[in-house]
Amino acid sequence: MSYVTPGKEYSRDSRYLTTRITADGRDGFPVEPGRYRLVVSRACPWASRAVIVRRLLGLERALPMAVAGPVHDERSWTFDLDPGGRDPVLGIERLREAYRARDPGYDRGITVPAVVDVPTGKVVTNDFPRITLDMSLQWAPHHRPGAPALYPLLLRPQIDAVNEVVYRDVNNGVYRAGFAGSQESYADAYERLFARLDWLSARLDRSRYLVGDTLTEADVRLFTTLVRFDVVYHGHFKCNRNKLTEMPVLWAYARDLFQTPGFGDTVDFDHIKRHYYLVHSDINPTGIVPNGPDPSGWLTPHGRAALGGRPFGDGTPPGPVPPEEAVPPDHTPLS
Repeated sequence: MSYVTPGKEYSRDSRYLTTRITADGRDGFPVEPGRYRLVVSRACPWASRAVIVRRLLGLERALPMAVAGPVHDERSWTFDLDPGGRDPVLGIERLREAYRARDPGYDRGITVPAVVDVPTGKVVTNDFPRITLDMSLQWAPHHRPGAPALYPLLLRPQIDAVNEVVYRDVNNGVYRAGFAGSQESYADAYERLFARLDWLSARLDRSRYLVGDTLTEADVRLFTTLVRFDVVYHGHFKCNRNKLTEMPVLWAYARDLFQTPGFGDTVDFDHIKRHYYLVHSDINPTGIVPNGPDPSGWLTPHGRAALGGRPFGDGTPPGPVPPEEAVPPDHTPLS
């Protein structure tokens, strides 16, 4: 959990479990369909990256998914969405149990996404930037026919460069503003955030996607912050120079992605709001969850196709969401 530390700048705990699941199994965990369980929360932007990439690549059968509830306490994410409050495969009530199975003295963040080795019940990795890249590269033999190339070799230097500044100033920047412990640290985060959003607006004014003419990992990483911007970051995290809906280029870009199969059909606005407004009690001590904003605007025309580009390149869109993974109809404007 994140907390405000008075007088201090927010600093994310990045001490992740960096064990990798690879095609050659060099870390002791080979790619093996059905062996692992991807644990996520639809509330979490870092986990939502993995949900989107998994769906775009068609890894639903190869890498089954567990969805934790949106509200947790210091004891970690819970499986309260499942019958009996237990994950039906791992048999645990809290994700903490899988971390403690890996290391009984584990003292770092119990975060999602996490990939759990089902036979042992132990977390393999929670290294969220690496998880999605390995889905593209290490799990390639198990991609669906027509899966897009989200991390193509020739574009990797550009994707990495964009991802670095977007993470620093936008993905993590909203947290630096929201959990700032001083006026000075908040002001620095705020200025860097909106300077970067202006930079992104200029870049996307002439290009449909962030890198190249197709969807890439860079678009996934930016989208999960943008889709939460007006719902939580603008008010809850005081990122309030503009709403996303008041930044025309970014708002059109975000709607374009939302309306692309694999993006909006993974978004649960109810889970997002309940997580941020209920869990962050030091920022929102009343625990009141706002009713708005109206999400129907996400389905309005965006006009971005005029810029060209092919969302899936030479591939195809993913098929329908498996019924067991569908977002509840009252949690999304797509219903």
